[in-house]
Amino acid sequence: MPQDANSTPLIVILAGEDSGDQLGADLIAALRQRYPLGHFVGIGGARMQAQGFESWYDIRELSLFGFAEVVSHLPRLLRLRKELVARLIAAKPAVVVGIDAPDFNLGVEQRVRAAGIRTVHYVSPSVWAWREKRAEKIGRSADRVLCLFPMEPEIYARHGVDARFVGHPLADRFALVSDRIGARDFLQLPQNAPVLAVLPGSRPSEVSRLGRIFLDAARQVAAHLPGLRIVVPAANAQVHASLKAMFGDAPQNDDTPILLQGHAHEAMLAADVVLLASGTATLEAMLAKRPMVVGYRVSPMSYRIAHALKMLKTDVYALPNILARACGLGENAMLVPELMQDDCTPDKLAAATLALFHDSQRRGDIVAAFEQLHHALRGELEGQAGDHAADAIVELIERPRG
Repeated sequence: MPQDANSTPLIVILAGEDSGDQLGADLIAALRQRYPLGHFVGIGGARMQAQGFESWYDIRELSLFGFAEVVSHLPRLLRLRKELVARLIAAKPAVVVGIDAPDFNLGVEQRVRAAGIRTVHYVSPSVWAWREKRAEKIGRSADRVLCLFPMEPEIYARHGVDARFVGHPLADRFALVSDRIGARDFLQLPQNAPVLAVLPGSRPSEVSRLGRIFLDAARQVAAHLPGLRIVVPAANAQVHASLKAMFGDAPQNDDTPILLQGHAHEAMLAADVVLLASGTATLEAMLAKRPMVVGYRVSPMSYRIAHALKMLKTDVYALPNILARACGLGENAMLVPELMQDDCTPDKLAAATLALFHDSQRRGDIVAAFEQLHHALRGELEGQAGDHAADAIVELIERPRG
């Protein structure tokens, strides 16, 4: 507990995207145990607001994707950042915590830190994939970086940045042994049928780019795998509407993909194989212990910019593959098939998915590796990731200035 448990610090949290809203909600719940009368404000979504958070702006202001999309919204984002920074400096909070959204939050953090406000960046950007020297820039923005992956603090230490591994909150939400039977009962799926879960992204822009490709791939798999059940969980109402339009008006039968409103975790747990877009969902599928095929495309402009600037320093993209290499489980071969950009086609996705369905030995080896990676994400820490993050923030708030 802080020295004064009845203190009322003003704590600013800036979250972008749905995943940031969940992290923020867990963090607020943990911080309230330390500061019962604390006041939490900033940018957040419904989950954070349910914890008594006051959101100054709509979280969707920061939900952008890819270089091209950010560029088109840049004037608005710059105005928002300027207004927000002025408001924060005037408010003089105990700490500003930026959750993810590095393109926006690191700029805010750097400016308010220069004004004497303590800052934390929660969720390290992918410094192991996108130019390690960015760690120095992040260190100029944040007094402390909270890392979800165990290999990250060592990278920051090489650049003199205070970084702490706090554990990954998703590792707390999945059991070490997954419950396929319970998930299939919940979704009313037959226990003995092959099941494919399809997740073409959580943002409307992703679904518009990947949805038809993934659904076409799933239909090809179904044509070669009798009795296949396909489940497609939609991340939100907007994505649900987009996917429903892609389904068309075909009559419903056992072979028709089942469109779900939410329930992504249940869909993964019920599946034999998951076909999904690169991103956080690959980590969720790994923690569900489900073999997967990963595909992704960005806009041609974003792809050209990334390659022209040589921004990528890795030849793997899916988080399970990155973690496997970091933990010594995948040095010579990728644990998860990746089909990126021009390789992300219905034919190639379907072929890779069918190969997993037809190779039970490989699926078993993948599940065993995923179990090891799940343990690695929990590390030696006891308790929930949100509690460890809160402890690291409280320590910074309570640390004497000097």
